[in-house]
Amino acid sequence: MSAPISTPTAQVREFTAELVVRSRTSVADGVVLLDLADPSGAALPRWEPGAHIDLCLENGLTRQYSLCGDFDDHSIWRIGVLLDPNSRGGSKFVHEQLREGCRVRVRGPRNHFQLVEAPRYRFIAGGIGITPILAMVEQVHRTGQDWTLLYGGRTRASMAFADELATRFPGRVTIWPQDERGLLDLETALKDPADDTLVYCCGPEGLLTAVEQHCAHWPAGVLHVERFAAKQITVDDSAALDRFEVVCRRSGVTIEVAAHESILERLEAAGVPITGSCYEGICGTCEARVLEGSPLHRDSVLNDAERDSGSVMMVCVSGSRGERLVLDL
Repeated sequence: MSAPISTPTAQVREFTAELVVRSRTSVADGVVLLDLADPSGAALPRWEPGAHIDLCLENGLTRQYSLCGDFDDHSIWRIGVLLDPNSRGGSKFVHEQLREGCRVRVRGPRNHFQLVEAPRYRFIAGGIGITPILAMVEQVHRTGQDWTLLYGGRTRASMAFADELATRFPGRVTIWPQDERGLLDLETALKDPADDTLVYCCGPEGLLTAVEQHCAHWPAGVLHVERFAAKQITVDDSAALDRFEVVCRRSGVTIEVAAHESILERLEAAGVPITGSCYEGICGTCEARVLEGSPLHRDSVLNDAERDSGSVMMVCVSGSRGERLVLDL
């Protein structure tokens, strides 16, 4: 049950529009829920559990937020935003500036955390990492698969949707506030690999690393994670070249990239139509199809199967193992 090789959609023209904040609700300490709608009332593009959108903010920042509403309701896109105490300006702007009636430029949706079909699921969420899991829980509940959710947070008051989940799904949802119960008991939750079961996890890096360690003895491809920040990845750069060539087949543009340079930034400078967002290898916006060559992956998006296939790459952080890459750009 390994994840399917992703089909890149990044350089297909994405939906981009100025949406209005239809409603804003505080749902936990430091967490606001925003409902975004087309000002004219037009339907928004369909999305699937695990998808996220970009908010292109007036302060020049672009931030990604998971869609967490009803995926059958095409009148709004709902996101939950945590005010990060170490905010570099994104969540702070949302909390301080985006009120009901405000407009914000939005791009997407995009999905690199797709819900793969399976008989059983174990969902694990930490803090605001509950947002992409919400739609997944709804989907598998509707279709009748077996599932459980282990949901942790600093305090019960900081855990958005905790009471709603516990009340609606008794016996399936375990709420685990750290100040009441300590750290999540991952040893018990993940001790024995379960047949035909996928594990989905989203949350802070400490949780993701711990879950990866506890799932090390599970079959390959079982664990699916989504990160808020770039993972510390050890990459063997011994095969990296001082310079390599990138050929953009559709654009007819060829660029030369030095080892210390970003392919994405060089493409942007050359006028190649491509969209970037995080520039850290975590959002998947700049995904490109590889037609020839061998990418040197440094992103935090692709799974092992996708890396091994060499068919796609995140050009903001990844490089080349050979002298020439040909991309479908």
